[in-house]
Amino acid sequence: MSKEMQELQKQWHSVVQAMHSNSNVVAFMNSRVGQYLDDHPFIALSLLMFIAMSAIPVAFFLIFIVITAIMACIGVIVMEGVVIAIGGISLLCVLCGLGALSLGVSGVLSISYVVLSTLVNYWHASRDQIRKQEVNGSLPQKSSSVLDLSANNGKNE
Repeated sequence: MSKEMQELQKQWHSVVQAMHSNSNVVAFMNSRVGQYLDDHPFIALSLLMFIAMSAIPVAFFLIFIVITAIMACIGVIVMEGVVIAIGGISLLCVLCGLGALSLGVSGVLSISYVVLSTLVNYWHASRDQIRKQEVNGSLPQKSSSVLDLSANNGKNE
């Protein structure tokens, strides 16, 4: 054999010796499963190959889970932002509507106040004028056409 092959064999032998001297490996090999796998090398090799080949799909699955969880968190944050934005716009619309309604109502109430106060002032002014005329003794006389109409109304009834 060549020197390279002998050197490779020595390295392999040292790796196997290091593995067999590990306390965890010794405890596993002394267990029932370890003894069974030692007695059935084909099953041990099949199990080793299954574990080695399933490591990549399991790793991809775990990466998929982590990425999905991250995307779900980002999606929740984005969705929450969208919901808050829609709620804020709705609140803005409602407040603008209430502002316009309050302006309209206050305008109607202001106009009503001005009209009613003018009517009340006119009514009080005319009553005060009639009282002053009663006190002075100069009541305005009803016109004759008004008297004729009231007389006609009395005859018709």
